[in-house]
Amino acid sequence: MRTVFIGSIAYAHEALARLLTIDGVELVGVVTRRGSTFNPDFRSLAPLAEQAGAPVWYADGRPQADMAAWLGTVAPEVIYCMGWSRLLGPEILAIPPRGVIGYHPAALPKNRGRQPIVWALALGLEETGSTFFMMDEGVDSGPILSQALVPIARGDDAGALYRKLTEAIVRQLGDFTPRFIAGTLEPRPQDESQATTWRKREPADVVIDWRMPADGVCNLVRALARPYRGALCRQGGQDVTVWRAEPIAEGAPNAEPGKVLAADAAGIAVKCGSGAVCLVEHEFATLPAVNDYL
Repeated sequence: MRTVFIGSIAYAHEALARLLTIDGVELVGVVTRRGSTFNPDFRSLAPLAEQAGAPVWYADGRPQADMAAWLGTVAPEVIYCMGWSRLLGPEILAIPPRGVIGYHPAALPKNRGRQPIVWALALGLEETGSTFFMMDEGVDSGPILSQALVPIARGDDAGALYRKLTEAIVRQLGDFTPRFIAGTLEPRPQDESQATTWRKREPADVVIDWRMPADGVCNLVRALARPYRGALCRQGGQDVTVWRAEPIAEGAPNAEPGKVLAADAAGIAVKCGSGAVCLVEHEFATLPAVNDYL
């Protein structure tokens, strides 16, 4: 099956590597980027394409009409698209006769939309999903080809959940792609009555609000851990990155949110709206003093 792959992030790289091992997949082209200031988990797919002898089209700053024209020249039967920051327009969706297979790291139809890995952790969910679907002109709304539920442990941060999802992606591709090629896989329409959508996260969403409960602060920090850019707290008008936080017994019921309760090499204890946290991994150049405010 003549296949084009569109993507430019780490789990898309692992997905393409898996596809190249499946009988019947003939890679005829890859759309990727040379770099990204938007995706902290950026990874170009060009090396995999070159190893497979497939041409590469770089999308950096170029219109979709140009992409559509190039895709027409390589004539894919199917396109896989993963981790792409722009919706594909109808001129691209119409090119492959077998359609465009998209991917969303959530249990569709729930939690469509932007940054689902971050939202799942920030909200303290205990489970998310890994879903392949046939793309249409909506947002993550097409019929489902394959879905796996992915548990989220209390200790999972963004990196740990990213690895779990990547493992699910690789397993699912090995399961459903041969059946898709054979024409024996029947897509399942999504139940629109169950659909929910997450909004795009804003710059303020990465800043710790100490009025949140301790669990909420810890969830935000783990949601923004590597491969993402980290949560921020503010000290003296400067942003400081926090990579790991843990809830602690605070013993200071009269302290206000944001007050530093202790600070040493083991971490920085900070009062929250309820409870307290210890900032275990952070980028403070100088530790705040006890009774300072963050």
